[in-house]
Amino acid sequence: MPRVPLLSGSRVPLVALDDDALLLMPPPPLDPLGDVAAAVGEALRYPLSGPGLARTAGSGRRATVVVEPRSLPLPDAPNDPRRAALAAVLDVLDRLGVRADRQTILIAGGLERRAGRRELESILHPTRARDFRGTVVVHDATAPGLRELELQGAPPVRIHEALLDTDLIVSVTAAETSERGGASVLLDACAAADVARPAPAPSLLAPSLSPTGILAGQVAAALAQRCAVTGVSIVLDHPRLTGRFKGYPSSTGGIETVGRSQVRRITNALPGTVRNHVLQRLARELQAVAVLAGPPAVSHAEALLRGISLRGIRLDAPLDTLVVPVPWMSLHEPREPLNPLTAAAIGLGHALRLWRNASPLREDGTVVLLHDFRRTFGHGPQAPYRTLFQVLRDGHREEVVAAAQRAAADDPRALAAYRQGTAPHPLLPYVDWASCGPALARSGRVLVAGCRDAGAARALGLVPTHSISTALEMARGVAGGSHRVGVLVAPPYAPLVVDG
Repeated sequence: MPRVPLLSGSRVPLVALDDDALLLMPPPPLDPLGDVAAAVGEALRYPLSGPGLARTAGSGRRATVVVEPRSLPLPDAPNDPRRAALAAVLDVLDRLGVRADRQTILIAGGLERRAGRRELESILHPTRARDFRGTVVVHDATAPGLRELELQGAPPVRIHEALLDTDLIVSVTAAETSERGGASVLLDACAAADVARPAPAPSLLAPSLSPTGILAGQVAAALAQRCAVTGVSIVLDHPRLTGRFKGYPSSTGGIETVGRSQVRRITNALPGTVRNHVLQRLARELQAVAVLAGPPAVSHAEALLRGISLRGIRLDAPLDTLVVPVPWMSLHEPREPLNPLTAAAIGLGHALRLWRNASPLREDGTVVLLHDFRRTFGHGPQAPYRTLFQVLRDGHREEVVAAAQRAAADDPRALAAYRQGTAPHPLLPYVDWASCGPALARSGRVLVAGCRDAGAARALGLVPTHSISTALEMARGVAGGSHRVGVLVAPPYAPLVVDG
């Protein structure tokens, strides 16, 4: 019976698995691009469809470059190639006659916390940031100055004025999911109610079936009627550990190294805040493997498919039980410690929706989340999540949650905290919880292994268990004695391509 080191929050315990358990490890590192800036320039000269940027950008024209918070992939890495890609786009615009004082960088964060000084300084390399003479704007999803944009086949949206008072829009994003990047970054520059409008899709890797992707495509099409719109989509490799633990979790050698490590044992015994700091400070690298350009929805969809083919894990059939280790940090920028809602959003709303063709979990299967589910709610960034948790603790009736969501959207204190950049928008917890819906509807039960707050798990409709061995025994009993188990070894979660 193998013992495998798996993440459970900020701890890395050794977990005993059956001999026939499938370890779903990300593939080995890919061959990175040698020059991201050159690849961006080439992609803009020869887009997938439509004219090159040289035919749409001209001297004296205004340009708005839209970027997203670097929330994905998870965990992050300091040397993000999106910074080089953004700098390359600004250089191309300058060469084509769009002066720096006519360039605007719009950070479209949707419902996440508004970017502060640290996030603004990180969108470009420090030397390049000092030389930039354009305008940097942080989107406010509650701003009264948002203007109406008519859509074809959908109700209008209210969008940032920088996307309407311009001659050229360029989105610079990574192709991680169908709800992040590409045209979706334009939707993230809309009002909060518009961002929260689409229902969650069962899969994050099928743009044509995603309500968010469809609405974002309609926004991009409406903007294209007013000005030129193009997008740069970057295919990223998984974030990779370097140094002592290089190879984890994408190789058996790296897994064995972590399992034998004395550092792992020492780290597990440290206080939680220290463990979080140690794991976050581990050296990682993140490389770009391809750059595509064209209409945002087109370039993003093609980049997403390439990323799936390069980084995906193939399964010949769905699994009876799927074990999902949950990390120590949230999906949103800036990174916060996990609470029960954000832990569920990572495991159920993100990891279990990274599939293509078919769900990796059979109907009525079992999900095992590895996390302690401790409540970390406070009066700062976690306050909106505490409010939703209190609603869910009293019952899961849809009408009650919907009424609480309407009240949260108009909460003056929560909205003031969002505008000041000290908390996310009060609608974000409801969007996170809704993202868990497809996985909850498909699974027969969700077990929380290593749970230290049984009340928190039960409040969300989940089943607390003391250990992973107990959870696997329960799953085996439900399946009738034998079950096909798959284990996502650790974030970064790889796309699962399911045959049959």
